[in-house]
Amino acid sequence: MPISYLLIRAGGAGADAWRATLESGLVEVAARSMLLALLVAVGTVLVAVPWAFLVVRSDLPGRRGWALAGALPLVIPSYVGAFALVGAFGPRGLLQSMLEPFGVERLPEIHGFSGAVIVLVLFTYPYVFLLVAAAFRSVDASLERAARGLGRTPWQAFRATTLPQLRSSIVAGALLSALYTLGDFGVVSILRVDTFTRQVYLRYGPLLDREGAAILGLVLCLLTFIVLVIERRVLRGDQQASRRRVAARDATDRVRLGRWTVPALLFVSLSTTFALLVPMAVLAWWLAGIGVDGAWLDRWSDTFVATGGSVLASGLGAIVAVAFALPVAYLLVRRPGRLPSMIEAVVYSGYALPGIVAALGLTFFATRTAFWLYQTLALLVVAYVIRFLPQAVGAVRSSLERVNPSLEHAARGLGAGRFTAFRRVTVPLALPGILAGAMLVFLTALKELPATLVLRPTGYSTLATEVWRHTAVSDYREAALPALVLVAVSAVPLWLLVIRPASATTGAGD
Repeated sequence: MPISYLLIRAGGAGADAWRATLESGLVEVAARSMLLALLVAVGTVLVAVPWAFLVVRSDLPGRRGWALAGALPLVIPSYVGAFALVGAFGPRGLLQSMLEPFGVERLPEIHGFSGAVIVLVLFTYPYVFLLVAAAFRSVDASLERAARGLGRTPWQAFRATTLPQLRSSIVAGALLSALYTLGDFGVVSILRVDTFTRQVYLRYGPLLDREGAAILGLVLCLLTFIVLVIERRVLRGDQQASRRRVAARDATDRVRLGRWTVPALLFVSLSTTFALLVPMAVLAWWLAGIGVDGAWLDRWSDTFVATGGSVLASGLGAIVAVAFALPVAYLLVRRPGRLPSMIEAVVYSGYALPGIVAALGLTFFATRTAFWLYQTLALLVVAYVIRFLPQAVGAVRSSLERVNPSLEHAARGLGAGRFTAFRRVTVPLALPGILAGAMLVFLTALKELPATLVLRPTGYSTLATEVWRHTAVSDYREAALPALVLVAVSAVPLWLLVIRPASATTGAGD
């Protein structure tokens, strides 16, 4: 539907509209967007891979705590991190006010392209970190020991045996960061970087140039699909990689850091400081600075209403996404073939659609075909399902693959129908993965900004839109309360999904 909208709108635009869009800097915007995605992908790898190595393969002091710290920035939406870092290090920010008595009148500008790269790296590297840390725990360490026994140095053995086993996780995480960057709207808007998503939103909204927005959206979709094709080609050679897992890594496999212990601790400490501690400290400082005034009750009332709106919309999106993911995942696991593969490709194409593009397509559909859906919560839930259904399918599929089909066959042999056997045997055994998929969709939908801005019913507020309402006019202090509540609500599914299992796994490994 969203792709059809773009094709209809862009195809129906006249030559003048295409010419005007091309002459308005389309090539420059495309180059800037792709360069931003590339630099963020590289940056996340440079941060996440050493961090994962340190917490899994080295004798870094406090490995368990640093493993949890590597995932915690996921609770902070990137646009919240962006305006918090602007408040800390930007012009007239907290750091400058602290340095003014020492004669520092202006700090280097954080707005712009370089600032966007830094912010997006800080708040997307956990995607790479989680994948690579899991890969480190599952690689076959005996290969590296064998290489060492054949006279290779530690680095040569690691590069020849372990690094190839990590390749798919590194590439998948980096390209996930690149896709996130291509679809990002909040960070680039706050830091004033002209990318596709910002241009599409401006043309659709304030500029009322729907044809131009569709043309830019179509090009943006093309770029995201190019990224997906590159991912498939790069990972094609990794399909035969070793899948053997290790329950816990032997202490003799850990690399002794020695004199590198202090630099390693400095590296993870600085990353945690800028990605987690500084944003939270700035938000808390702003909230404390507001104090209790006449508008105090109104602020909390608005935030409470927005919290309810966020939980309701994201919760419905998670429930519907899991309901659709179950039959899709079941087909992929139990009935593999050409048709299930085609269904999987269609499902995963939704993840390549930036939120703003999906929102435009659904708005066009509602206003032209199903007007009764326009300005309803149901349409927003549909957008969440289109965008985040692949997350639910991936989690449910992984869980179903671990359920022995012979149990279902036994239930059917005892007289249960196909659906009854699935409901009473397979679903309970796959329930952890189903719940994980629901939590993942809930967490992602909770932080979704552009689709929520475009599709929410009039007067309907969420925590994300409340944050945006204040940051759009640079009223960062007023945005602190909904931002902190958004972080707190996001921490609940993250704890259930990532931190609690990681804590248990890391504890067992230690």
